[in-house]
Amino acid sequence: MDVIMPTLDGFETCRRLKSDPETRLVPVVLITALQGSRERVRGLEVGADDFLSRPVNTAELTARVRSLLRIKRFTDELDSAESVILSLALTIEARDSKTDGHCQRLARYGVTVGRQLGLNDDDLGALAKGGYLHDVGKVGIPDSILNKPSRLTPDEWEIMQQHPIIGDKLCGELRSLRRVRPIVRYHHERLDGSGYPEGLRGQAIPLLAQILSVVDVFDALTTARSYKPALTLEAAYGVLSREADRGWRNPEIVDVLISLGRSGQLLALAAEDPQSSVVDPRDEVFPVAPENGEQPR
Repeated sequence: MDVIMPTLDGFETCRRLKSDPETRLVPVVLITALQGSRERVRGLEVGADDFLSRPVNTAELTARVRSLLRIKRFTDELDSAESVILSLALTIEARDSKTDGHCQRLARYGVTVGRQLGLNDDDLGALAKGGYLHDVGKVGIPDSILNKPSRLTPDEWEIMQQHPIIGDKLCGELRSLRRVRPIVRYHHERLDGSGYPEGLRGQAIPLLAQILSVVDVFDALTTARSYKPALTLEAAYGVLSREADRGWRNPEIVDVLISLGRSGQLLALAAEDPQSSVVDPRDEVFPVAPENGEQPR
Protein backbone atom coordinates (compact mmCIF):
# COMPACT_ATOMS: atom_id res chain seq x y z
CA MET A 1 0.00 0.00 0.00
CA ASP A 2 1.00 3.61 -0.48
CA VAL A 3 2.13 5.61 2.52
CA ILE A 4 0.09 8.65 1.40
CA MET A 5 -3.61 7.74 1.22
CA PRO A 6 -6.77 9.74 1.94
CA THR A 7 -8.50 9.42 5.35
CA LEU A 8 -6.12 6.79 6.73
CA ASP A 9 -2.46 6.83 5.73
CA GLY A 10 -0.34 3.73 5.14
CA PHE A 11 1.46 3.97 8.48
CA GLU A 12 -1.75 3.90 10.53
CA THR A 13 -3.31 1.21 8.34
CA CYS A 14 -0.23 -0.97 8.80
CA ARG A 15 -0.20 -0.32 12.56
CA ARG A 16 -3.83 -1.43 12.87
CA LEU A 17 -3.25 -4.55 10.79
CA LYS A 18 -0.24 -5.53 12.87
CA SER A 19 -2.06 -4.86 16.16
CA ASP A 20 -4.93 -7.21 15.34
CA PRO A 21 -4.23 -10.93 16.07
CA GLU A 22 -6.39 -11.85 13.06
CA THR A 23 -4.28 -9.87 10.57
CA ARG A 24 -0.88 -9.29 12.19
CA LEU A 25 0.80 -12.01 10.09
CA VAL A 26 -0.35 -10.50 6.77
CA PRO A 27 2.78 -9.21 4.97
CA VAL A 28 2.70 -5.46 4.34
CA VAL A 29 4.84 -3.60 1.80
CA LEU A 30 4.78 0.19 2.07
CA ILE A 31 5.45 2.27 -1.03
CA THR A 32 6.37 5.95 -0.98
CA ALA A 33 7.92 8.72 -3.03
CA LEU A 34 9.41 10.14 0.18
CA GLN A 35 13.16 9.64 0.31
CA GLY A 36 13.95 10.42 3.95
CA SER A 37 15.14 7.70 6.33
CA ARG A 38 12.65 8.92 8.94
CA GLU A 39 9.73 7.59 6.88
CA ARG A 40 11.42 4.22 6.47
CA VAL A 41 12.12 3.98 10.19
CA ARG A 42 8.52 4.87 10.96
CA GLY A 43 7.34 2.18 8.54
CA LEU A 44 9.44 -0.44 10.29
CA GLU A 45 8.21 0.75 13.68
CA VAL A 46 4.56 0.17 12.74
CA GLY A 47 5.41 -3.33 11.55
CA ALA A 48 5.90 -3.06 7.80
CA ASP A 49 7.63 -6.10 6.33
CA ASP A 50 9.26 -4.21 3.48
CA PHE A 51 9.60 -0.69 2.09
CA LEU A 52 9.89 0.38 -1.58
CA SER A 53 10.46 3.79 -3.12
CA ARG A 54 8.70 5.25 -6.11
CA PRO A 55 9.06 4.76 -8.99
CA VAL A 56 8.66 1.06 -8.20
CA ASN A 57 10.74 -1.42 -10.15
CA THR A 58 8.27 -4.14 -11.16
CA ALA A 59 10.83 -6.94 -11.05
CA GLU A 60 12.00 -5.89 -7.56
CA LEU A 61 8.42 -5.64 -6.27
CA THR A 62 7.57 -9.08 -7.67
CA ALA A 63 10.66 -10.65 -6.13
CA ARG A 64 10.00 -9.12 -2.70
CA VAL A 65 6.32 -10.11 -2.71
CA ARG A 66 7.28 -13.65 -3.71
CA SER A 67 9.75 -13.80 -0.83
CA LEU A 68 7.20 -12.48 1.68
CA LEU A 69 4.59 -14.96 0.51
CA ARG A 70 7.06 -17.80 0.94
CA ILE A 71 7.75 -16.68 4.52
CA LYS A 72 4.00 -16.35 5.11
CA ARG A 73 3.44 -19.94 4.00
CA PHE A 74 6.07 -21.16 6.46
CA THR A 75 4.42 -19.10 9.22
CA ASP A 76 1.00 -20.52 8.36
CA GLU A 77 2.38 -24.04 8.53
CA LEU A 78 3.80 -23.39 12.00
CA ASP A 79 0.53 -21.81 13.09
CA SER A 80 -1.39 -24.81 11.77
CA ALA A 81 0.92 -27.21 13.60
CA GLU A 82 0.32 -25.32 16.84
CA SER A 83 -3.43 -25.54 16.26
CA VAL A 84 -3.11 -29.30 15.79
CA ILE A 85 -1.32 -29.66 19.13
CA LEU A 86 -3.95 -27.49 20.86
CA SER A 87 -6.67 -29.64 19.33
CA LEU A 88 -4.81 -32.74 20.49
CA ALA A 89 -4.80 -31.42 24.06
CA LEU A 90 -8.59 -31.01 23.99
CA THR A 91 -8.98 -34.45 22.42
CA ILE A 92 -6.97 -35.97 25.27
CA GLU A 93 -9.22 -34.23 27.77
CA ALA A 94 -12.24 -35.66 25.95
CA ARG A 95 -10.95 -39.22 26.49
CA ASP A 96 -12.69 -38.90 29.85
CA SER A 97 -16.07 -37.13 29.71
CA LYS A 98 -15.53 -35.92 33.27
CA THR A 99 -12.60 -33.68 32.31
CA ASP A 100 -14.32 -31.33 29.84
CA GLY A 101 -13.59 -27.70 30.69
CA HIS A 102 -10.48 -28.32 32.78
CA CYS A 103 -8.05 -26.87 30.22
CA GLN A 104 -10.21 -23.80 29.57
CA ARG A 105 -10.49 -23.04 33.28
CA LEU A 106 -6.77 -23.44 33.85
CA ALA A 107 -6.01 -21.06 30.99
CA ARG A 108 -8.33 -18.43 32.47
CA TYR A 109 -7.16 -18.92 36.03
CA GLY A 110 -3.50 -18.85 35.06
CA VAL A 111 -3.78 -15.63 33.06
CA THR A 112 -5.79 -13.93 35.83
CA VAL A 113 -3.26 -14.87 38.51
CA GLY A 114 -0.36 -13.91 36.24
CA ARG A 115 -1.88 -10.53 35.49
CA GLN A 116 -2.32 -9.89 39.22
CA LEU A 117 1.36 -10.73 39.70
CA GLY A 118 2.29 -8.12 37.07
CA LEU A 119 3.52 -10.47 34.34
CA ASN A 120 4.01 -9.17 30.80
CA ASP A 121 1.89 -10.06 27.77
CA ASP A 122 4.31 -12.73 26.56
CA ASP A 123 4.12 -14.54 29.89
CA LEU A 124 0.33 -14.22 30.00
CA GLY A 125 0.10 -15.68 26.51
CA ALA A 126 2.31 -18.59 27.57
CA LEU A 127 0.08 -19.20 30.60
CA ALA A 128 -3.01 -19.27 28.40
CA LYS A 129 -1.46 -21.84 26.06
CA GLY A 130 0.03 -23.71 29.00
CA GLY A 131 -3.43 -24.13 30.49
CA TYR A 132 -4.51 -25.97 27.36
CA LEU A 133 -1.30 -27.91 26.78
CA HIS A 134 -0.15 -28.83 30.30
CA ASP A 135 -1.35 -32.43 30.02
CA VAL A 136 -0.91 -32.96 26.26
CA GLY A 137 1.66 -35.65 27.07
CA LYS A 138 -1.12 -37.89 28.35
CA VAL A 139 -1.58 -38.89 24.72
CA GLY A 140 1.18 -41.40 25.51
CA ILE A 141 -0.48 -42.79 28.67
CA PRO A 142 -2.82 -45.81 28.34
CA ASP A 143 -6.51 -45.28 29.12
CA SER A 144 -6.29 -48.07 31.68
CA ILE A 145 -4.00 -45.84 33.73
CA LEU A 146 -5.60 -42.48 32.97
CA ASN A 147 -9.07 -43.67 33.94
CA LYS A 148 -8.20 -46.02 36.80
CA PRO A 149 -10.42 -45.03 39.76
CA SER A 150 -8.20 -46.65 42.39
CA ARG A 151 -4.64 -45.99 43.46
CA LEU A 152 -1.98 -46.63 40.82
CA THR A 153 0.54 -49.42 41.25
CA PRO A 154 4.24 -48.43 41.39
CA ASP A 155 4.70 -49.48 37.76
CA GLU A 156 1.60 -47.54 36.66
CA TRP A 157 2.75 -44.51 38.62
CA GLU A 158 6.14 -44.63 36.89
CA ILE A 159 4.38 -44.56 33.52
CA MET A 160 2.11 -41.74 34.66
CA GLN A 161 5.09 -39.58 35.63
CA GLN A 162 6.27 -39.62 32.02
CA HIS A 163 3.42 -37.45 30.69
CA PRO A 164 5.16 -34.07 31.34
CA ILE A 165 8.23 -35.33 29.46
CA ILE A 166 6.14 -36.59 26.55
CA GLY A 167 4.27 -33.27 26.41
CA ASP A 168 7.52 -31.31 26.39
CA LYS A 169 8.76 -33.35 23.44
CA LEU A 170 5.53 -32.75 21.52
CA CYS A 171 5.78 -28.99 22.03
CA GLY A 172 9.50 -28.95 21.36
CA GLU A 173 9.04 -29.12 17.59
CA LEU A 174 7.48 -25.63 17.53
CA ARG A 175 9.44 -22.46 18.26
CA SER A 176 6.14 -20.69 18.93
CA LEU A 177 5.71 -22.91 22.02
CA ARG A 178 9.18 -22.25 23.41
CA ARG A 179 7.80 -20.33 26.40
CA VAL A 180 5.13 -22.96 27.01
CA ARG A 181 7.45 -25.97 27.26
CA PRO A 182 8.64 -25.28 30.85
CA ILE A 183 5.00 -25.12 31.96
CA VAL A 184 4.23 -28.47 30.34
CA ARG A 185 7.35 -30.15 31.73
CA TYR A 186 7.42 -28.75 35.27
CA HIS A 187 3.81 -28.13 36.38
CA HIS A 188 3.94 -31.19 38.68
CA GLU A 189 7.15 -30.11 40.44
CA ARG A 190 7.07 -28.94 44.07
CA LEU A 191 9.26 -26.32 45.70
CA ASP A 192 10.61 -28.83 48.25
CA GLY A 193 11.78 -31.20 45.50
CA SER A 194 9.10 -33.85 46.08
CA GLY A 195 7.42 -33.35 42.70
CA TYR A 196 8.04 -34.91 39.30
CA PRO A 197 9.44 -35.58 36.73
CA GLU A 198 12.81 -34.14 37.83
CA GLY A 199 12.39 -33.29 41.51
CA LEU A 200 13.35 -29.64 41.00
CA ARG A 201 13.56 -27.37 44.05
CA GLY A 202 12.72 -23.74 44.74
CA GLN A 203 13.40 -21.20 42.01
CA ALA A 204 14.75 -23.92 39.73
CA ILE A 205 11.05 -24.42 38.93
CA PRO A 206 10.03 -21.73 36.38
CA LEU A 207 7.57 -19.17 37.73
CA LEU A 208 4.99 -19.89 35.03
CA ALA A 209 5.04 -23.59 35.94
CA GLN A 210 4.60 -22.65 39.60
CA ILE A 211 1.54 -20.56 38.72
CA LEU A 212 -0.06 -23.30 36.66
CA SER A 213 0.68 -25.82 39.40
CA VAL A 214 -1.30 -23.77 41.93
CA VAL A 215 -4.29 -23.15 39.66
CA ASP A 216 -4.25 -26.83 38.64
CA VAL A 217 -4.51 -27.86 42.29
CA PHE A 218 -7.26 -25.31 42.88
CA ASP A 219 -9.32 -26.62 39.98
CA ALA A 220 -8.75 -30.21 41.09
CA LEU A 221 -9.97 -29.43 44.59
CA THR A 222 -13.04 -27.39 43.64
CA THR A 223 -14.53 -29.70 41.01
CA ALA A 224 -16.23 -33.04 41.55
CA ARG A 225 -14.78 -36.39 40.56
CA SER A 226 -16.16 -39.85 40.21
CA TYR A 227 -14.83 -40.81 43.65
CA LYS A 228 -15.31 -37.58 45.61
CA PRO A 229 -17.44 -34.43 45.73
CA ALA A 230 -15.97 -31.00 45.14
CA LEU A 231 -14.53 -29.17 48.13
CA THR A 232 -15.97 -25.82 49.11
CA LEU A 233 -13.89 -22.82 48.15
CA GLU A 234 -12.82 -22.17 51.73
CA ALA A 235 -11.80 -25.79 52.19
CA ALA A 236 -9.75 -25.58 48.99
CA TYR A 237 -8.07 -22.39 50.21
CA GLY A 238 -7.18 -24.23 53.40
CA VAL A 239 -5.56 -27.09 51.48
CA LEU A 240 -3.55 -24.69 49.33
CA SER A 241 -2.41 -22.73 52.38
CA ARG A 242 -1.24 -25.93 54.08
CA GLU A 243 0.62 -26.98 50.94
CA ALA A 244 2.33 -23.58 50.89
CA ASP A 245 3.24 -23.97 54.58
CA ARG A 246 4.72 -27.41 53.84
CA GLY A 247 6.93 -25.91 51.14
CA TRP A 248 5.11 -27.45 48.19
CA ARG A 249 3.64 -24.29 46.65
CA ASN A 250 4.71 -20.67 46.24
CA PRO A 251 3.02 -18.73 49.09
CA GLU A 252 2.75 -15.51 47.06
CA ILE A 253 0.91 -17.29 44.23
CA VAL A 254 -1.37 -19.07 46.70
CA ASP A 255 -2.20 -15.76 48.42
CA VAL A 256 -3.03 -14.11 45.09
CA LEU A 257 -5.28 -16.99 44.06
CA ILE A 258 -7.12 -16.97 47.40
CA SER A 259 -7.61 -13.20 47.14
CA LEU A 260 -9.00 -13.54 43.62
CA GLY A 261 -11.22 -16.39 44.74
CA ARG A 262 -12.69 -14.49 47.67
CA SER A 263 -13.33 -11.51 45.41
CA GLY A 264 -15.50 -13.71 43.19
CA GLN A 265 -13.29 -13.37 40.10
CA LEU A 266 -12.41 -17.05 39.82
CA LEU A 267 -16.03 -18.18 40.06
CA ALA A 268 -16.89 -15.72 37.29
CA LEU A 269 -14.12 -17.18 35.12
CA ALA A 270 -15.28 -20.74 35.78
CA ALA A 271 -18.79 -19.79 34.70
CA GLU A 272 -17.64 -18.64 31.24
CA ASP A 273 -18.79 -21.23 28.71
CA PRO A 274 -18.73 -24.01 31.31
CA GLN A 275 -18.06 -27.48 29.93
CA SER A 276 -18.09 -29.66 33.00
CA SER A 277 -17.76 -29.65 36.77
CA VAL A 278 -15.11 -32.35 37.06
CA VAL A 279 -11.39 -32.55 36.37
CA ASP A 280 -8.86 -35.17 35.42
CA PRO A 281 -8.52 -37.84 38.14
CA ARG A 282 -4.85 -38.23 37.20
CA ASP A 283 -4.21 -34.74 38.69
CA GLU A 284 -5.20 -36.01 42.14
CA VAL A 285 -4.26 -33.78 45.06
CA PHE A 286 -3.95 -35.16 48.59
CA PRO A 287 -4.89 -32.63 51.32
CA VAL A 288 -2.48 -34.53 53.60
CA ALA A 289 0.47 -36.68 52.59
CA PRO A 290 -0.60 -40.29 52.00
CA GLU A 291 0.95 -42.76 54.41
CA ASN A 292 2.67 -44.68 51.64
CA GLY A 293 4.31 -41.50 50.34
CA GLU A 294 2.71 -41.59 46.87
CA GLN A 295 2.94 -38.32 44.99
CA PRO A 296 -0.14 -36.56 43.62
CA ARG A 297 -0.83 -37.69 40.08
